[in-house]
Amino acid sequence: MDPRDIHTPVMLERCLELLAPALEREGATYVDGTLGMGGHAEAVLARFPGARLVGLDRDTDALRIAGERLASYGDRVRLVHTVYDGILEALGGTRADGILYDLGVSSLQLDEAERGFAYAQDAPLDMRMDQTSGITAADVVGTYGEGDLRRIFERYGEEKLAGRYARAIIDERSRGAITRSGHLVDVLQKATPAALRNAGHPAKRVFQALRIEVNGELTALERAIPAALESLSVGGRLVVLSYQSLEDRFIKRLFAEATRSTAPAGLPFELPEHQPKFRLLVKGTELASEEEAARNPRAKPVRLRAIERIRESA
Repeated sequence: MDPRDIHTPVMLERCLELLAPALEREGATYVDGTLGMGGHAEAVLARFPGARLVGLDRDTDALRIAGERLASYGDRVRLVHTVYDGILEALGGTRADGILYDLGVSSLQLDEAERGFAYAQDAPLDMRMDQTSGITAADVVGTYGEGDLRRIFERYGEEKLAGRYARAIIDERSRGAITRSGHLVDVLQKATPAALRNAGHPAKRVFQALRIEVNGELTALERAIPAALESLSVGGRLVVLSYQSLEDRFIKRLFAEATRSTAPAGLPFELPEHQPKFRLLVKGTELASEEEAARNPRAKPVRLRAIERIRESA
């Protein structure tokens, strides 16, 4: 199937608008840190004919599909199999002019039932974005202690019933391994108090937490965004699309630090070396329009933030 038929890039026009001043330069380097099936990347290459793409993804299926989709752009495209915190190595010492991170799980991963990301479909409990390495969700569910399960459900899923669900998993696996998503969903549903069963699907936050743990998403993000800021040229811009509060709070804090003066308190004037190196391009966050959210349900939770480098380090 044509990837254009199964994947609609989120907030595409707004991303292009924000990146335009940086990517209109001849020979500009655009880094798509979460390439996926190449929807944003294809639009950038078409809109900015002088730009070159460095596309990063840990998912080999995504790289294959994007490579086929972008083949007509020839040597303007370089794809790299890496986690998105590998941006500095992928750039090889060059600077980026525009960077986009479209965080979270991709349409490809959600729609392919056998990957095990979706709690609505029974499949092996895998959830690895890179299926060539790493632990699976079944490994986490089958080997982590009760305390560790509770910790990841609380931290990565913000799940109020984390302790209850952790105990239920430990109890269930004493009778046999939990290797499929349908089995895990059954365990969670049985452990959910009747009064809360209509307050959203009980597996939603647990599956999110397992996915983040399996793929080390927040750890990678904590390395990726500082590296992305470091790699930007003056006038370069970074746009981040996040879909969960954990990610967005981290981006908000990091952008606030990057745009704050470092002048000591009480200094009568601000020295040049204390001036911020970055400025915010968006006040707070921007959301997808109601029209886009109705057309593309995966745009509903998105939060967009953007920043620009305005000077080099002292």
